Amino acid sequence: MPLGHSELILNADGSIYHLNLLPEDIAHTIITVGDPERVTEVSNCFDTVEIKKGKREFLTHTGHLNGKRLTVISTGIGTDNIDIVLNELDALANIDFQTRLTKENRIRFKIVRIGTSGAIQPDIPIDSFLMSEFVIGFDGLLYFYKNGQTHFRYLENAFIQQTDWNNHKARPYILKCSSELGVMFNENRIRLGFTATNTGFYGPQGRSLRIEPSPNDFMQRLMAFEYENLKITNLEMETSGIYAMAHLLGHDAISLNCILANRATGKFSNNPSEAIHKLIEYTLNKLTSH
Repeated sequence: MPLGHSELILNADGSIYHLNLLPEDIAHTIITVGDPERVTEVSNCFDTVEIKKGKREFLTHTGHLNGKRLTVISTGIGTDNIDIVLNELDALANIDFQTRLTKENRIRFKIVRIGTSGAIQPDIPIDSFLMSEFVIGFDGLLYFYKNGQTHFRYLENAFIQQTDWNNHKARPYILKCSSELGVMFNENRIRLGFTATNTGFYGPQGRSLRIEPSPNDFMQRLMAFEYENLKITNLEMETSGIYAMAHLLGHDAISLNCILANRATGKFSNNPSEAIHKLIEYTLNKLTSH
């Protein structure tokens, strides 16, 4: 049955509603960044740029580097935005906008997040690169979809038990990165991580300005969690959503984090722009040399 106009929403020019993109505007290898300004920083490294489109916080550039077509798109902050971006990117590739039916031959994206993050273990250096081999999501996004199941219930249960997780909050879910992309980026320069994604920057990450977080020792509980030598390494706000939607939609996804802060030591990068640019260059080299 064709998708209704209130479900698959298109603009007057036939572009997808939020992203303002047409199917031909995107490549099959997609880089996501949170900050719209970082889109230009990435595309400045391309040999050519053919598409520049934007709407709201969603800025998209598509071009070529070393003969490979790439798209970089800003998601803004949070898994709510990730839900929009990944659903609409998938629709651009895998739904016929004329018939409003799913295409028979599905396209599988390679999705690479280039993001920033704060470490929570003292041995993780500032300005280092961390690949989210595992992610634990506190946002609940996965459970809004059918088949929102994981293979790591035992690990989720261990976390819930060890941290005395409040059952009024969403059940944490744990997912793993794409094995194909994991092999591509796994080398000595990259630290393997177990990333935590939460729904905010202040209370949800244990920060207190004028409102005390609950529990008030949330960071200490995260830092102390350990299961068979697996510890939570860092905190950010998008990775669980990316892994959840890629898992459900059948895409390959990986999250690369530039560690700008260490919550355990209280340190912050002296030159965050340089550190992020090095991660961008590293990522582009990996994507265009395979």
